[in-house]
Amino acid sequence: MELAYYSDYAVRLVNTEEPARGKDTLTSIDAVRDLFGGNQSAARRATEADVTRFRSVRARLRAVFEAADGGDETLAVDLLNSLLLEFPVSPQISGHDFRDDDGRPLWHMHLADHPSNATAGYAATAAMGLAFHLTEYGVDRLGLCEAPPCRNAYLDTSTNRSRRYCSDRCATRANVAAYRARKRLEADRAENTGRAAESAQPTTAAKER
Repeated sequence: MELAYYSDYAVRLVNTEEPARGKDTLTSIDAVRDLFGGNQSAARRATEADVTRFRSVRARLRAVFEAADGGDETLAVDLLNSLLLEFPVSPQISGHDFRDDDGRPLWHMHLADHPSNATAGYAATAAMGLAFHLTEYGVDRLGLCEAPPCRNAYLDTSTNRSRRYCSDRCATRANVAAYRARKRLEADRAENTGRAAESAQPTTAAKER
């Protein structure tokens, strides 16, 4: 498993909240456990106290995306480094669940955490995954959706670094909004041109007399 895969942990956590819409799905221990996906052993460690802890880590991860999206690479790296220092992990070589045609393990890097609580384990994995993604692909690959009021986090994996939205739904919504705005502008221009032509007609008629 590529270590950059773990960066999705950060995206999942950040996107449990939509500040501009006043939405927050991280309100219960079940919501915390859902973030772990298939890692049920880690999810079972979660307690009610982790709800508040996860929200705190979420705010710090969003700050990383905001700095990256705003073009402040140094700040994004500094914020991420502070998370890495606070929530360390131990990279290990693993071969579980993956076998080649001869039945031999397909060795890959795995992040082994030794957390004091569920939040520490998740934060360590998310921060390390995001760090690998940042150093592998660049800070500008961390973005926030440009379709207001969304602002969900995303990781740009496009070949030409052109991604601007968190999903196809937001991209479609933004394109429709832009199309309607252009049509309104064209209509306003046509109306203003028509008014200008009408106001010019009496002057022309007066000169002819």
